[in-house]
Amino acid sequence: MFDLHGKRAVVLGGTSGIGYAIALALTEAGADVVASSRRSEAVETTAKAIEKFGGKTLRMSSDVADRKSLERLRERVEQELGPVSVLFNCAGMTQRVPTLDVTEELWNQIMNINLTGTLRACQVFGRGMIERGYGRIINIASLATFVAFMEVAPYGASKAAVGALTKSLAVEWASHGVTVNAIAPGIFPTALNSAIIDSPRGQELLMRTPMKRFGKVEELTGTAVFLASDEASFVTGEIVVVDGGMLASGVNQ
Repeated sequence: MFDLHGKRAVVLGGTSGIGYAIALALTEAGADVVASSRRSEAVETTAKAIEKFGGKTLRMSSDVADRKSLERLRERVEQELGPVSVLFNCAGMTQRVPTLDVTEELWNQIMNINLTGTLRACQVFGRGMIERGYGRIINIASLATFVAFMEVAPYGASKAAVGALTKSLAVEWASHGVTVNAIAPGIFPTALNSAIIDSPRGQELLMRTPMKRFGKVEELTGTAVFLASDEASFVTGEIVVVDGGMLASGVNQ
C-alpha cells in the first residue's frame, strides 16, 4: 500500500521545513520528485538529498507568484521525467503585525503567495491532470484555516481561503479523476518557526496541545503519502488536521 512508483510529484516550497520532509517522504515511497522554490541553492541541496534516496529529480527554481515560472517548471518536468501526477503546494509566508497596521501592500503580498500562488499552481498543473484523467493535488492549509491567531489576520484569511479553494476544486475536478485535498499541520518545529517555538506564544501553543508536545515532521509525512497515493482515490475535498488534538481541545486541565 501507498506505493508511489511510477508517479511524478512536484513539491512547491519543497526545499525547507514541512515541504522538504514531504519531498523526501514521497521519494522514499517511490515517486520521482521535483522540489522547487525560489532559492536555487536550496533546490540543489534538496535534489541531492532526493538522489541519495535513489529518486529521479531535476533542478529548477520557481516562484508561485510568477505563473510563467510555474509553466516552465511543468514543461521541463514533463519533458525530462514525464507527466506530473502529484502536486503539493507548500510555499507560503506570514508576518505578525497588528491588523490596524497591516498595509495593503503586505496584505496583497501574503494573499498573492499563499492563496493566489496556490491557485496558479493548481491551474498550471491541474489542466494536464484533467486531460489525462488522473491527479492528486494536496494544498497546505493551517490551524489558522479554522481558528484565529493573534495579529496574523492576512495569513489566517489566506489560509481560510485555501481551505475553500481546496473544496471548490475538489467538487469541480472530481469527475475528471483528480482529487484535491489539504493538510492542516499543527506545530512542527522547523528552522523557519524556531523564534515562535521559543517565545511565550510557543508556550501557549504547547499548553493548548493535548499531547503536551509539538509534532515531528515524520508524523506529518504519512498523511502526505496517503493523500498522494491510489489508496486515497475516494478522498477529496478534505482538510486533514494533524495537530496532536489542538483543534479538538477545550479545557486541558
